[in-house]
Amino acid sequence: MWIGIDDTDSPKGMCTTYLGALLARRLEESGMEIRSLRLIRLNPTIIWKTRGNAAIAIEAEGDPDYAFRIASDLIEVLADLSCDRTNPGLVVCDGDRPPAAFAEEAITGFCTIEGAIAACKSVGARYALWKNGRGIIGAVAAVAAELEDATSEYLVYRDLRRHESRRYVDPSSLRLAEEMTYPGTWDTCDPGNKTIVCVPHTPDPVLFGIRGNDPVHVSLARSLVISEIPVLEAIFETNQGTDAHLIAGKIPNLEEGRSYIVAGTVASSPKTGIGGHVALLISDHGYYLTCMAYEPTKGFRDIIRALLPGDTVIACGSFKNGSLNLEKIQIISSPPFRVEDAPLCDICGKKMTSAGKGKGYKCRVCGARSREPCISYQERTLHPGWYEVPPSARRHLARPLCRGEPVTPGFPEDYSREDYI
Repeated sequence: MWIGIDDTDSPKGMCTTYLGALLARRLEESGMEIRSLRLIRLNPTIIWKTRGNAAIAIEAEGDPDYAFRIASDLIEVLADLSCDRTNPGLVVCDGDRPPAAFAEEAITGFCTIEGAIAACKSVGARYALWKNGRGIIGAVAAVAAELEDATSEYLVYRDLRRHESRRYVDPSSLRLAEEMTYPGTWDTCDPGNKTIVCVPHTPDPVLFGIRGNDPVHVSLARSLVISEIPVLEAIFETNQGTDAHLIAGKIPNLEEGRSYIVAGTVASSPKTGIGGHVALLISDHGYYLTCMAYEPTKGFRDIIRALLPGDTVIACGSFKNGSLNLEKIQIISSPPFRVEDAPLCDICGKKMTSAGKGKGYKCRVCGARSREPCISYQERTLHPGWYEVPPSARRHLARPLCRGEPVTPGFPEDYSREDYI
């Protein structure tokens, strides 16, 4: 059977992954076999998302009625039902799972509560909703998801009674863990910005989490971490770090709240605004898109600032409020910069000066004139390739480059205007 749960946490505390890990342990203690424990991240731009927008799923062997009852009791006890934004959902399937297409839409787009209930009924699943029941969407998606590209996260939890106290996790041990296991693990630390990434700052039971390619790498990294004594630990199979939220898009057809891979040509010099946010305008077949590199992306903004009109790029990010919030960018071409300057005088060898707008150049020494400027090409410091935001600014679903370059469509030079209609 499969058990799915979502939306049990709130800004005040609790964590759906903790509830899932605790449920898995309770079921195992009752004699059930736990085959897998999953953490599925959903659309990161959805307006009513939970803190990390993660749902959990458990694959187990046992009595589905008993599992449904135990899961319901845990939600009643642990979910922060006093919070307006906490609306849990539970589903238990003991036959077929809901269609994978539902999960794909929940990760890349939008699903409804009614659609989730219909998916449950289509496979005869048990389900329950608390309050408005929006969590049923994530619960169904977690159960339905097919992980073609799966990663792992090792989550370590502290006592719930300490959820508002300061965590103790030794920073030097975290840096050692990443040094010893990278690129098998990632985003434990952000060396460039000298910050720790894997320790949350919110009042919940998560002590720290290690993300990586597989259970072996995350387990090795976890073994090197020194911290306060945990009360629960679990390894989740997950879609984190896979770019599962990205879909190929074209500039005029982007939809608010989805995440895209978009090709284009830099249309104007990037502009740095108030707060250090950098805006990049790209175009394709006469259509324009603003791409944003916000201040938390730190040094990534310098890459964006170095782009010039005519450079060709593939941009990845979420389309929100009419702009693409950049997660990474591929520079397809960055040709040398064309520089126009006053020419040298053919007669006396001195550098000419402007003779006025549209009048060319003149030599102040001998009076000679020239209509043509001196053209030179300046080599760029920015080279073709992929560039990404730092770990401290990376979304859960975004695939880090240490896992290999993303698979993206080629730059669409052969697209006709009709392709955009």
